Amino acid sequence: MPAAAIAVNGSARTFVRPGPWALDGRWAGLHQSQQERKRLMREACAKYRASSSRRAVTPRHVSRIFVEDRHRVLYCEVPKAGCSNWKRVLMVLAGLASSTADIQHNTVHYGSALKRLDTFDRQGILHRLSTYTKMLFVREPFERLVSAFRDKFEHPNSYYHPVFGKAILARYRANASREALRTGSGVRFPEFVQYLLDVHRPVGMDIHWDHVSRLCSPCLIDYDFVGKFESMEDDANFFLSLIHAPRNLTFPRFKDRHSQEARTTARITHQYFAQLSALQRQRAYDFYYMDYLMFNYSKPFPDLY
Repeated sequence: MPAAAIAVNGSARTFVRPGPWALDGRWAGLHQSQQERKRLMREACAKYRASSSRRAVTPRHVSRIFVEDRHRVLYCEVPKAGCSNWKRVLMVLAGLASSTADIQHNTVHYGSALKRLDTFDRQGILHRLSTYTKMLFVREPFERLVSAFRDKFEHPNSYYHPVFGKAILARYRANASREALRTGSGVRFPEFVQYLLDVHRPVGMDIHWDHVSRLCSPCLIDYDFVGKFESMEDDANFFLSLIHAPRNLTFPRFKDRHSQEARTTARITHQYFAQLSALQRQRAYDFYYMDYLMFNYSKPFPDLY
């Protein structure tokens, strides 16, 4: 059976474990999909980020990258694109847990079991970037944005309400009540989008709605594998096969938080964006344009423009 080769900084790393994927031809299709995704990403970078290839990698560029040394994996965390479960997988790969189901949310996000790449010295960073398999998973930008809004603003939150909510309500809600200004609760989606599009934001950006092109620096770091949230099961299990993960390890599909609530879908995202003006929708698309272009997502909701 043919092996799959994934380019790493100009060289080719060959994985020789086809496993069950090759039996029905899906291996070849998934490999071809990877080649196409990386080609489109490189083309977008060449067109719009021409100077990136000449810049040096700094610790800031790799601050969202998690390291798994046993299987030589680097994972760039993109919030709201399966990151909690990916970190669970990395912990199992590292031997820190026997099952993804055993790892609690707080352990994933607030523990120190997984190292970030920026905690290594320069030699350690460059060595891992040049020899480890670098991967990221992305998601349709508007859907990822709505998922973040629902998670952070439609549920009690001791950080996002006082830090972001209070500033958003004070700036964008006329005649906001004292209670709203005191707690920061009750932010509406149009108010949140006003904040996002404001060049003079009252409070900074956040990783949950920042651009993937900023979080992971894909024009500076040559990722070997680009997965998509929309094809998570196939992409994730293909990747695990490529890195020789234990055969009994598969990507978990459970919802990390608010498990009784429906996942954010294209239909739900449409309902939120229907609350905006056509100008706001266009400006939001322009805001995420590089992510749409780089990861080959179509402009959504043509019926709303």
